[in-house]
Amino acid sequence: MMSLKYKCMMCGTCCHEAPGEFVKRIPIYPEEADELIEVAKERDNNFKIIEDLIFPDTKNKKILVLTYRIRLDNKSQGCSFYDKKIGCSVHNIKPMACQAYPLALKQLDAFNFEISIDPLCNFVINNYEELKTTDLKKLKTIFQEEYPKAEIFYRKNKRLMFKIKELEVTNKISIPREIDVEHFNEYLQKWDRKEIRVK
Repeated sequence: MMSLKYKCMMCGTCCHEAPGEFVKRIPIYPEEADELIEVAKERDNNFKIIEDLIFPDTKNKKILVLTYRIRLDNKSQGCSFYDKKIGCSVHNIKPMACQAYPLALKQLDAFNFEISIDPLCNFVINNYEELKTTDLKKLKTIFQEEYPKAEIFYRKNKRLMFKIKELEVTNKISIPREIDVEHFNEYLQKWDRKEIRVK
């Protein structure tokens, strides 16, 4: 019996909004956003992003932006770089989240993540019985290229969280642990943005 290996089916499930109430989150780092926005301008592509993981810094009156996410609220309800014939049209520079797919980072809370497998991926659906009993060692073999990317993605998010904590401990920023929606919305409208970047 041949061992299972992940192969993208180019179906676009990962690039499009999921049915139902759930809002799909394809996170991208500020440096990835810069690169994709440039390519979109060159191609006259209607690529759009929105702030994703953000923190209000009450000390400096700034909104700290750690990640953006790709907006999927367009006519195709999908990433504007997806092409039905070839799949991802920015394959060489696609975001880390896309490189790691169908392995994803699940956010447990503001500071903790875990790696999970997207159950909406057609490869996962087609091989569900085998995947549900798979241990970590075999998972790394099945998703040979994607697992290391998911780990890099995970570590980068950890570094971002560490950077926020470090800025807090050194008293350079102040993030409230509790905030009401009214104040948060006011901050979002009035305060400038500051991107937090890590290597």
